[in-house]
Amino acid sequence: MTLAPDTARPESPANPDVDRASRYRRAIEGVIGVPATEGNRVDALRNGDEIFPAMLDAISRAHNTVDLLTFVYWKGEVGRLFARALADRATEGVRVRVLLDAWGAHTIERSLLALLQEAGVSVRWFRPLGRLHLGQFNHRTHRKVMIVDEAVGFTGGVGIADEWLGNAEGEGHWRDTHFRITGPAVDGLRAAFLDNWSETDPELFDESVDRFPEQPKAGHSVVQCVRGASETGNSDIYTLFRTLLQLAEHRVRIATAYFVPDDEIVRRLSAAAQRGVKVELLLAGPHADKRFVQIASADTFAPLFDAGVEIFLFQPSMLHAKIMTVDGVVSNVGSANLNARSTALDEEINVVAIDPVLTAILDGHFDEDLARSERVDSNDWQERSLCERVVETATRPFRGSF
Repeated sequence: MTLAPDTARPESPANPDVDRASRYRRAIEGVIGVPATEGNRVDALRNGDEIFPAMLDAISRAHNTVDLLTFVYWKGEVGRLFARALADRATEGVRVRVLLDAWGAHTIERSLLALLQEAGVSVRWFRPLGRLHLGQFNHRTHRKVMIVDEAVGFTGGVGIADEWLGNAEGEGHWRDTHFRITGPAVDGLRAAFLDNWSETDPELFDESVDRFPEQPKAGHSVVQCVRGASETGNSDIYTLFRTLLQLAEHRVRIATAYFVPDDEIVRRLSAAAQRGVKVELLLAGPHADKRFVQIASADTFAPLFDAGVEIFLFQPSMLHAKIMTVDGVVSNVGSANLNARSTALDEEINVVAIDPVLTAILDGHFDEDLARSERVDSNDWQERSLCERVVETATRPFRGSF
């Protein structure tokens, strides 16, 4: 599978962003220890109207391989569309592997599993619930990754479910962002898939199928794929968030579905705002799908307001995106939220793109989302009821688990 070179996108103009981008790249590489790759094309896909057609089109064009890893695969029309598309390619001789998290995807229609398996799709479950050791149950793979023909990869926040249909125009149509990537960074996405696949199957690759080709220089983005592992101690995702907040000089914009930061992240957000960085948080509003997470989130607002952080709540639908931009230069998109599940408990994958053009696109999306959001007034928040305060405080012992 090939895409046209990224000739439609203008080169970034010569300005101080070039030096800043170089500094950010070296700092992130040095702290995380994962080299960035050059020559990538990254397309920002917004909401189901753009994301699902792009993914299904890529599957339909597959000639050799399709690898799909997802936390969410729920009942509904989207699940049926993907199952039929994957089964169709498998019957045509394409090697198709599907890896489902045993908790997140447990509601998948059993008829779809039968369809996939009868077509020759290799379906595996990540950490099946009935076979888990006690310490594994709470550690899931939250990654969403698809790689087609070793040439194009997709990752971001979107699951395989009807909730992501549409264009975030109403309560039942979730707001999210996915990346379509071509270029050397596709290898990083495949590694994230294989990292989890290796727990379920001894065969990592088949030399008669997997070519491991040299990736073309498809665009202008410098990209780093950062994996978070469910392990004791700080994950690379956690280190990435802290690093970006420390590097920020002018502006940080974060959209996240589940915002339950620990004291260290709160401190770094506050410190950035106090040194003059404009910090904006866009969080789920009235259509949040996990109300208890929203309550726990509100209990962290006080020091953020004191530092000058601005907080907004998305109004039209559930906000499920996980996006962070820094200084108009760096974009961080993936499966990880700013909560303990993402930074300590679950397997995650984030893509860091150092690309002012792409970042401008995501900042434009952020501006459009803010126009459909309500700012949380710190004075109004301080006047919330005693009952609300008590309930928020009661969530503190559990913050490390969500």
